[in-house]
Amino acid sequence: MTAKESLTRVERIERLILVIRGQRIMLDADLARLYGVSTKRLNEQVKRNKERFPERFVFRLTSKEKAEVVANCDHLRNLKFSPVLPYAFTEHGAIMAATVLNAS
Repeated sequence: MTAKESLTRVERIERLILVIRGQRIMLDADLARLYGVSTKRLNEQVKRNKERFPERFVFRLTSKEKAEVVANCDHLRNLKFSPVLPYAFTEHGAIMAATVLNAS
């Protein structure tokens, strides 16, 4: 991978990082896409490993937060039609998600 390709990849990931509740987070759909799994699979692993995901690692968005994210992020417009509130992963939560996905 060239330096230019690497920089482009980092920039793509940086665009997925949002600030909610004063924390830098990534939503479950974006994190799943980044890790190459379905959102359903990612969330199953979080539920199976609840002890590894305290609230400082992952939390659910409120309806209001979800609506704000959908309104401000074009790539998340499909969330508008989902009845489920997405998970928000902090940096530590994203790392832990990678760990549980690789272990399964």
